[in-house]
Amino acid sequence: MKKWLRRIAKTLAALVVVALLAGTTWEWLARQFARRGYPPPGRLVGIGGRRIHIDCRGGGKPVVVLIAGLGLDGSTSWSAVRDSLAHITRTCAVDRAGILWSDPAPGPATAKSAADDIHAALASAGEATPLVLVGHSLGGPYAMVYTKHYGADVAGLVLVDASHPDQIERITAISPAFALKVSPVERLLPALAWSGLPRVLLGRDDPMPNQSREAVRTMNAWAPTSLAAELKEAEALAGILTEARAFRWLGDRPLVVLTGMRPMPAEDRSRLGITVEQGEALRQAWKKLQDDEATWSSRSQHRLVDDASHYIQYWRPDVVIEAVRSVVDSVRSSPGGRE
Repeated sequence: MKKWLRRIAKTLAALVVVALLAGTTWEWLARQFARRGYPPPGRLVGIGGRRIHIDCRGGGKPVVVLIAGLGLDGSTSWSAVRDSLAHITRTCAVDRAGILWSDPAPGPATAKSAADDIHAALASAGEATPLVLVGHSLGGPYAMVYTKHYGADVAGLVLVDASHPDQIERITAISPAFALKVSPVERLLPALAWSGLPRVLLGRDDPMPNQSREAVRTMNAWAPTSLAAELKEAEALAGILTEARAFRWLGDRPLVVLTGMRPMPAEDRSRLGITVEQGEALRQAWKKLQDDEATWSSRSQHRLVDDASHYIQYWRPDVVIEAVRSVVDSVRSSPGGRE
């Protein structure tokens, strides 16, 4: 009996070794394919020993800077609007440290470090001011902190369903299920990136409305190497929002706040284990937070987008394009705003 148990144990161990070798080989090949098949569409600019990917298109002033939210998609999250915006004015999408093609950064993730990286990348790329910052989700607090520290460069902002400094307290009061938590398994995944397992678990094939399959494939190709940076930001979320809490007044800079008001789908409520009433309570609490964001400028507009969820740039790219156009036009009509 013991002899059979030893044989079974050896067989299982051999299968594990074979699986690890196969996964490691597959991951190595997948990374080679990612480098060849999905190279950076923009430039890798140096910022003091590291490189940041910045993709700038079009021409004119002000320069629109697209700041993505928390996630693995980085600059590709703007794929449905970027080229249209580039027909309006110079438009740059920046990948934060460790996301897609940008090199990772040492130390913790902070809003100030993200703002410094974006500022350094724009300077290294030779991009001019003034700037219009467009921040989606967590990109909103980053845009606000950027304005706090580099306000002379910022002429206007668009907040696309942007995170609010007080959202953790307001939202988790409705249900703890809304808290963003990084599980032990998620913490372990970056250390297993070499094995191919994260590539299997993170890959998805279903584009959002108006999201190209190319954008999804690009995100999937670089997901295993982007994962560590995304998790670092997720774990630092409370601190990032605290940084943003200290600056909430933009003066008379033109500001457009876009809020996705589409009700939470049944499958999302089921996944979170919440009721219809809790889902609606979340929607209304989010609207109040967005209403507050619209008070941060004396020249603001707040637009509710009833048929869009969180990624408004995918659900209603036309709304995002029009919002950016309106801020760009406002900046151009101001002294010094046009080339």
